[in-house]
Amino acid sequence: MSNRIPLKIWQRVSGLALLLLILPPTIAVLRQSVTDAAPVASVPASPIQPSHPDYQALQALRQRYSCVVFVQNFGTRPVTRTEFAAVLNACQERINELLATDPKKVAQADIKTLQRLQRAFAPELATLGDEVEKLEVPNANIPNQAQGTTTAKPSLQREGGASRVPGVPRIRNQNAAAPKLSPLAAPVPVGNFDRMSADESQAGGRFNTENYNRIEDNPFRRVSNDPLSTFSIDVDTASYSNVRRFITEGQLPPKDAVRIEELINYFTYNYPQPKGQSPFSVTTEVAAAPWNPKHKLVQVGLQGKRLESETLPPSNLVFLIDVSGSMNEPNKLPLVKQSLKLLVNQLRPEDRVSLVVYAGNAGLVLPATAGSQKTRIRAAIDRLEAGGSTAGGQGIELAYKIAKQSFLKSGNNRVILATDGDFNVGVSSDADLTRLIEQKRDQGIFLTVLGFGTGNYKDGKMEQLADKGNGNYAYIDTLLEAKKVLVNDIRGTLFTIAKDVKIQVEFNPQKVQAYRLIGYENRLLQNQDFNDDKKDAGDIGAGHSVTALYEIIPAGIESDVKLPKVDPLRYQQPNAAVPDAANNELMLVKLRYKLPQDSTSQLITQTIQDNNLNIDQVPSTNLKFAAAVATFGMLLRDSEYKGNANYDLVLKLATQSKGEDQEGYRDEFIRLVKNSQELIVKK
Repeated sequence: MSNRIPLKIWQRVSGLALLLLILPPTIAVLRQSVTDAAPVASVPASPIQPSHPDYQALQALRQRYSCVVFVQNFGTRPVTRTEFAAVLNACQERINELLATDPKKVAQADIKTLQRLQRAFAPELATLGDEVEKLEVPNANIPNQAQGTTTAKPSLQREGGASRVPGVPRIRNQNAAAPKLSPLAAPVPVGNFDRMSADESQAGGRFNTENYNRIEDNPFRRVSNDPLSTFSIDVDTASYSNVRRFITEGQLPPKDAVRIEELINYFTYNYPQPKGQSPFSVTTEVAAAPWNPKHKLVQVGLQGKRLESETLPPSNLVFLIDVSGSMNEPNKLPLVKQSLKLLVNQLRPEDRVSLVVYAGNAGLVLPATAGSQKTRIRAAIDRLEAGGSTAGGQGIELAYKIAKQSFLKSGNNRVILATDGDFNVGVSSDADLTRLIEQKRDQGIFLTVLGFGTGNYKDGKMEQLADKGNGNYAYIDTLLEAKKVLVNDIRGTLFTIAKDVKIQVEFNPQKVQAYRLIGYENRLLQNQDFNDDKKDAGDIGAGHSVTALYEIIPAGIESDVKLPKVDPLRYQQPNAAVPDAANNELMLVKLRYKLPQDSTSQLITQTIQDNNLNIDQVPSTNLKFAAAVATFGMLLRDSEYKGNANYDLVLKLATQSKGEDQEGYRDEFIRLVKNSQELIVKK
């Protein structure tokens, strides 16, 4: 007879055995958890160099799929792993959108590359929201005038429980439920890439309809036949940032996208502040032309008076936002919204803001709202969504109507248009739009144009609208460029100190054989327009600097440039004597301008003496850097007047004249020149 184990003892033994089976794995798990949680001294990772295969692979994805990147100068400088992850995340979001709309637009090889990079940078992607504040954003201090505080870094937004930085797309948790999507195409989780067939992921492309007005370089003109040169100033900067976008994406810009005067005027120069009641100072300088030592280079620089915040008039601003289907791209409406929020941070309580949108129809999203109500203004911006065709004319009409309703008699009344310029419904002809804008301009409401996007960008149309609206035109390709235009240069962007500014130069035929105005091809005026106060011209904003360059051939010099030939005149006296008082004058510079509220112009005159042509004179950093940018522009345009210019000359001039460069813009220019040089070699 066998001995039976009592039930209670059996239960205790069974429980102990079960505990012994479970305990070792549990201890191991706990030990692992403690190990994972223990702080480990971090060792800073080495920067990822542009020559690294991963860097080059991500740069290729960025260029191929037009990923919107908010890491400054990515593609040309080493980056941290966090910066790399931010760019990788942006490309992931962009590719997800393309796959959702048309899987054939993404190549299978690129999907595999993206997956490989995601695995390699998984830790950085997982912590991107916490680390994004450490990304390099030079001079990111944005003053909040309403509260008198300074925000040192971009504010993080909470979305689905994860931190976000404005402008950096969120990282989708592949195991989480998909959030409610905006009108942008719904992203396809990267984890689903492998489920696609090879036929569904062949490479595709978008049809490019970008438009630029044709530009023919200004030719040399003989002083004996054309002693006067007349043109309107230009403070637009769109061409430079657009050229930068092309070069950063790995291609040289179309020559008609290069407006040399806008490249030059993108930068500030160390011109003196005006004295007395004059709104701007005039500075002139002469030196040898770097690309042709036989010729001389004449610089005419204007410096607008800087205004302090407390002296600025109140602003009545109407944001006119294109929310049509063509704006349904990451580098369009999402970037517009982030850019406008930067401007909102600058508003004062006495300022007013309205928000008008247009797509198939135009509508008022936000009536005139005090600048102190920043939360309300930002919320209205956040609600913007893209979709529909583009009734640009209707939107502009409504924006001007709203601006008129809130008109400030002694204030700054301005419509700020943000668009890709692709108007295709309603009043869309350039003539109709410019007539409308001219009419409103005369009523004291000016127009600023901010261009966004690629692929269907209408540069020529937007430049023309801004010109007719007594405003300025900027192209915003990154959030950093938005900061430059709407934060750093806000006074010049929004506050006009002189309008209808014209320049007329008369050359002394005894000193100058021929001359050529560099750039300003679409700003030329008839000589009689200089004294016609009804003739529209460019404006200068507070603190703006404007630079014009003339290349001249001194009298008696045998130049290798072919000058135009004109038969001798029968009834004129081309060799008429010059007054003794003017014998030593090289040229006479005349400027006309109007104060913002005036209809009658004022005249400024200044002569340049021949003794400025001392060949041993060392040019200033102002002239040398302007010459570097002009040389770069001529190379990009492959100008017939580039002489002996090459990229090494540009780099030499720019490096020598870089100066303090507190914002880093000149250093960025030097990097662009090097990148362009590499692109030329690859061709």
